[in-house]
Amino acid sequence: MKPQLIIFGILIAGFILYNFFLRAEDDKTNTIINIIYASILFGYISFMAYSLLKKMRK
Repeated sequence: MKPQLIIFGILIAGFILYNFFLRAEDDKTNTIINIIYASILFGYISFMAYSLLKKMRK
């Protein structure tokens, strides 16, 4: 479970880094990038929850 949390931490740090320093100039493009990145984060959260539930089942 520890490698998954490290990857999640890196994803969160990348999201914060993008929003503070690497924002796109166009608001629409920035919004699309934020939505896609947030979708990836929520998908990874659901993957971690699924893998945790599989480990608890055993």
